[in-house]
Amino acid sequence: MNAVVKLHSHNHLSRLDLTLVSFVVFSLILPVSAFGEDEKSIDTLRQLGRAFSQIAEKASPAVVAIKAEKKVTISYPQSPFGNQPLDPFSQDFFQRFFQRQSPQQQQQRRSPSHESLQIGQGSGFIVSPDGYILTNNHLVGDVDEVKVTLTDGRDFVAKIIGTDPESDVAVIKIDANNLSCLEMADSDKIEVGEWVLAIGNPFGLSHTVTAGIISAKGRSGFGIAAFEDFIQTDAAINMGNSGGPLVNLDGKVVGINTALISSSPGMSNVGVGLAIPINIAKPVYKQIVAKGAVTRGWLGVAIADLTPDKAKQLDINEAKGVLVPEVMVGSPAAKAGVQAGDIIVEMDGKMVDKAGELQRKIALKEPGKSVELVVIRDGSRKTITVKLEKRPSKEQLEAGRGNAVVEKLGITVQNLTEDAAKQYGYEDLKGVLVTNVEEDSPAAAAGIEPGCLIQEVNRKPVANTRQFNDEIQKSVKTGRVMMLIRYENRSIFVVLTIPQD
Repeated sequence: MNAVVKLHSHNHLSRLDLTLVSFVVFSLILPVSAFGEDEKSIDTLRQLGRAFSQIAEKASPAVVAIKAEKKVTISYPQSPFGNQPLDPFSQDFFQRFFQRQSPQQQQQRRSPSHESLQIGQGSGFIVSPDGYILTNNHLVGDVDEVKVTLTDGRDFVAKIIGTDPESDVAVIKIDANNLSCLEMADSDKIEVGEWVLAIGNPFGLSHTVTAGIISAKGRSGFGIAAFEDFIQTDAAINMGNSGGPLVNLDGKVVGINTALISSSPGMSNVGVGLAIPINIAKPVYKQIVAKGAVTRGWLGVAIADLTPDKAKQLDINEAKGVLVPEVMVGSPAAKAGVQAGDIIVEMDGKMVDKAGELQRKIALKEPGKSVELVVIRDGSRKTITVKLEKRPSKEQLEAGRGNAVVEKLGITVQNLTEDAAKQYGYEDLKGVLVTNVEEDSPAAAAGIEPGCLIQEVNRKPVANTRQFNDEIQKSVKTGRVMMLIRYENRSIFVVLTIPQD
């Protein structure tokens, strides 16, 4: 029976044997092939690792550790904080961390006040053989002394050449020559997905290198600087990386590591790393080295991206261009005839469709230069030539915008002097005095008259015109402002609607 079976099954078994042989051969080949592919992948990783090592070896000698020191007088009562390295990513650069206190520090706390040394730690990188260094303004912008340590251990006291809060870039210099330095790349050419390395001194750990990719470009709206066009990276950035370089695979600087945006306060390397594009820092560096300060062109308009929703509201078919919601009184734009509601579509013959892009282009122009704007107004294109002026300081801009809003409300105010306080019976009060109210204005309609004392704006006390303007400006977003008015021995709240252009 078995023989019959074998006999009748001979051809079947032959085919089965062939199949088994083929399977065995394939099984033997497959691991070799898969192993070969794994080897190739591993070799690729090794090559990438070697590339990172070479870049780090090349770039690290030009990266410096920075210690910024500031002496302040602290008045008590206060919490028991001591002298620790500071977090340059925090809103308050000189924020101190809690620690146990020595008997001497405890004794200092019992005194009315004492002088304290506050220390900030960060990074920077050398950009010239004779010792010019780029770093962040928030690290060295308001300090008494800056100390720099090189990779070879040499220490220097650096000179602050100039700082620029609006870009958060600063230039310092050490007295040394023949130094290793980094070349600046063209950050406009970087692409999302490119490999980059962040080099710095997180937590005081010298020359730490982390790798990642460019996660995004053109990030803004963080309130870190006036001109924001940040590179977003997932290369790990911690406290102390601030001011250090973000370099590409050529070992050239594409950005200055600046901030870590996190939803978990106090948690390092948990969030989004941001770097200032080096193309923003280049002109700042050149101006500071040449003349110790930065001057920028100023157009004098509030601008915003033209979103599809805004375009629909304005009955515009295509959402391209930059919307002008406000033109500041007396500004270069106002003098040239730019109007609120205009849509800027070109500057000097080139298309613009992002507010940040237009702002940066204007800022790169020198005061006194003219720019040609093409705007769309009432469906028609109009060319306007604007002669730029020097950009005012942040404080002047805020005060100017506040004054523009006050003009719309039809009210004029002044600081409350002693004589005026006696005249109106406001001796023990604080506020700003109304000196004029325009007819048919929102202020007049609300019953405000000359001689009124404005004590609060939006529930915030105001003791002078600066505070008044600041609080008024904050009302622009809501379009309404509430004031506490004192007049003839009575106080009332009035609400004014800010007219829209």
